[in-house]
Amino acid sequence: MILEMKVPSPGESITEVEIAEWLVSDGDYVEKDQAIAEVDSDKATLELPAEESGIITLKAEEGDAVAVGEVVCLIDTSAEKPKDGAVKTEEKKVDKTEVTVEHEEPARKEVVKESYAKGVPSPAARKILYEKGIDPASLNGTGKEGRITKEDAVQSVPSMGSPTGGSRGEHRTKLSMLRRKVAERLVAAKNETAMLTTFNEVDMSAVFELRKQYKEIFKDKHDVSLGFMSFFTKAVIRALKMFPSVNSMIDGKEMLTFDFCDISIAVSGPKGLMVPVIRNAENLTFRGIEAEVKRLALRARDGQITVDEMTGGTFTISNGGVFGSMLSTPIINPPQSGILGMHNIVERPVVKEGTIVIAPIMYVALSYDHRIIDGKESVGFLVAVKEALENPVELLMEGSPEKSLEL
Repeated sequence: MILEMKVPSPGESITEVEIAEWLVSDGDYVEKDQAIAEVDSDKATLELPAEESGIITLKAEEGDAVAVGEVVCLIDTSAEKPKDGAVKTEEKKVDKTEVTVEHEEPARKEVVKESYAKGVPSPAARKILYEKGIDPASLNGTGKEGRITKEDAVQSVPSMGSPTGGSRGEHRTKLSMLRRKVAERLVAAKNETAMLTTFNEVDMSAVFELRKQYKEIFKDKHDVSLGFMSFFTKAVIRALKMFPSVNSMIDGKEMLTFDFCDISIAVSGPKGLMVPVIRNAENLTFRGIEAEVKRLALRARDGQITVDEMTGGTFTISNGGVFGSMLSTPIINPPQSGILGMHNIVERPVVKEGTIVIAPIMYVALSYDHRIIDGKESVGFLVAVKEALENPVELLMEGSPEKSLEL
């Protein structure tokens, strides 16, 4: 029986995908549920599993854009599994191509008559090339028997600086559908929003002290680390409740404000930046937030994240500090109206009660859509985040770290 495998729908509103990579070869024997291809949509990279066991025949090439519901391969389910567990890909086509190339190459060489003049510049051309600093060997002459003419030298383009003999190669790679969609969304965010960024600095001493005191106990009990993300998420949720316009978005001529906090977190995956969502983060404890961050990050890293897990979100947190960033202006994740950028933590001299001391300082940035968020609200929001992180026991833990951390 020949089974036609069609492209399943990765999610609502997605009409086509792109074959990013075939994980099997034409003629291979595949097992049911084996990953046979990676496909890119405009929101995620997903694995395509085999629907049945059998010998596979590919009907699409890598890089092809195929519509949802279109046949991409055939599986002969009546074929028996080979003893070695796989059917080798036929090599006849490759051999034929190689033979053809090998036979054509000598024929092309015979057309070009070798001559002492080939590649030799004329006196006028030699002077021009010398002045431009161009090696004559880098040009193909158009004159008689391959001689480099004055016109060839005039039209040649010098490299930037003097040639050093180093490699100057280049290569092109096609952008994935996901990468192209991300590019479109970033440009749209810049062009379609009145985006501004406000900055502040946070003294992380109190958070450092809490993590130092409870980190090991927390991990032993909950099997997850007590990181910075749970503190920032809690601080953001508190600030969103104080300034609800930051937890809003424009919908036509209306402003849509949410009474829940779906926090998008930017994570780096094998195919680039992904932004999964922590749903109803306002209802989660420190343990719940850290567990969800870990789960989503692992799924993104392993390429298992789904479109549904990245859909929605009312506010985004991006942590460029893990890569060493000191300061940045994060770009809004449309249709959201705000994004908080975290950065690296560096010990810096600060003044406390009239005395200069050394403290772990993080610069934070809030990019926001000025169409619905005023300067007073944006600055107030960021100050509220700062206050919560500098006084977490009182403002985020209700005075009891042990109770909040469920220890």
